[in-house]
Amino acid sequence: MSGNHRLWSHLYLPPLRTLPQHCGGGEGGAEKLNVFLCLMEVQNAGIMLTNWTLFPDSFHSDPQENLDLSPGACWDMHSSYDLPFPSAAMSRNTFMRMCRSLHLCSMEDDARNQALRGTPHYDRLAKVRPLYELMVTACRDNYHPNINISIGERMVASKARIALKQYVKNKPTKWGYKLFVLADSDTGYTWNCFMYEGKASLSGKGLSYDSVMSLLNMDGLGSGYHLYVDDFYTSPHLFRDLFARHIGACGAIKTNRIGFPRTSSNNLSRVDPRGSVRWIRENELLFVKRKGTREQVFCSTLHTMFSGDAAQRPRSLLYVPLPAAIKDYRSHMGGVDLSDALIGYFTVLHRTSKWYRTLFFHFLDIAIVNASVLYNATHADRKLSQLQFREELISQLYQYESPSTAAKRAQTQSSASAHIPLFFNQGKDIDRATAATVGRRRCKLCHKRTPLGCELCAVPLCLIPTRNCYQQWHQSRGLL
Repeated sequence: MSGNHRLWSHLYLPPLRTLPQHCGGGEGGAEKLNVFLCLMEVQNAGIMLTNWTLFPDSFHSDPQENLDLSPGACWDMHSSYDLPFPSAAMSRNTFMRMCRSLHLCSMEDDARNQALRGTPHYDRLAKVRPLYELMVTACRDNYHPNINISIGERMVASKARIALKQYVKNKPTKWGYKLFVLADSDTGYTWNCFMYEGKASLSGKGLSYDSVMSLLNMDGLGSGYHLYVDDFYTSPHLFRDLFARHIGACGAIKTNRIGFPRTSSNNLSRVDPRGSVRWIRENELLFVKRKGTREQVFCSTLHTMFSGDAAQRPRSLLYVPLPAAIKDYRSHMGGVDLSDALIGYFTVLHRTSKWYRTLFFHFLDIAIVNASVLYNATHADRKLSQLQFREELISQLYQYESPSTAAKRAQTQSSASAHIPLFFNQGKDIDRATAATVGRRRCKLCHKRTPLGCELCAVPLCLIPTRNCYQQWHQSRGLL
């Protein structure tokens, strides 16, 4: 066996693509919103918005969503969740109607797909397919990963009674939908993903081989990358094919894989001390064994056997050799885990009565995390934590207006009519003893009873020294 490492000088790394002009910073202070909309493809998701408006009552299976925390609590002025922001953005009933009416594909396409149930042409993901494809395409088109990438599995928690649900015993989330994900090892950006629909192998080479080849979109990704995978994916056949496509790979490997060296000569034994290393090279493939608490076995097309690194043994002053393949694997394998952690910190996922809404919330999580990574990549001088990014994104979403709404508001503001407080019982023949209470309505903001409101906005609002909802309402909309 030759110990010489093949050089990679003929490989290339595609340059980082810049953020499209319509997704960039801009001068209007809405950089976070622009980046988020660029990933979420809201302007192009016409099918989803059409079903919100044309079929608002088609999916009201239950008057209340089955949420861990009832969304109505955010509008309840008698609870610890009494917050002014939700009621200022929209009413509770509007929010509940939107949640219950959320549908991601057209009614006609859904009906045609249901007619194909039981046939090979039936699409299990038809209810989420339009948004799912837009989301994945947007994630690929707006970011180029760094040189180190990783592939792994992600579980989206769900207990829906549907064939798509999977059980994985060694995952923290054991029940749910399983996604295969390609993520940037340095930033946790989800660059590509697809949902596992059941056992099927298009190439006949196994699910692990097909998953990697499907995620590595060569047209958009290019070559010259360093891919890190766990022992579910690693195989000599896969690594050779990736090497031929100018993508290096490194990963833990099971010793019963086809193509793994079967020789027992000079193998590790029980009497060998911890830190002992054995290696074999077969052309571009390097196989490394290292003895620790248990035997660690790796395969790589990226590394030489030893680059001079050493690691200190736990609770000891001894240093033992650390092969470069194992060192880099520990550093760069956690891209998908990092992405899962970023999503889990502030997830919007919650229990729903419809299985496809769970995936909608997960796609929303991916869009927000990816937008945060993308924003920091294009604003290196003023990076934001994910919490800060979400707070500013929510503020900008609250102030966001469609062109038609903005034109209507501009027309209203240019009108000669002023925003004048108007008593609801004004001009009516009412007894003076009951004039202060007759005709009162619920305030738009605090939901307490008030006898007056804004004549031009046509909304009831409080106007008393201790509760000036009238001023708060108009200032939040730039009307005062």
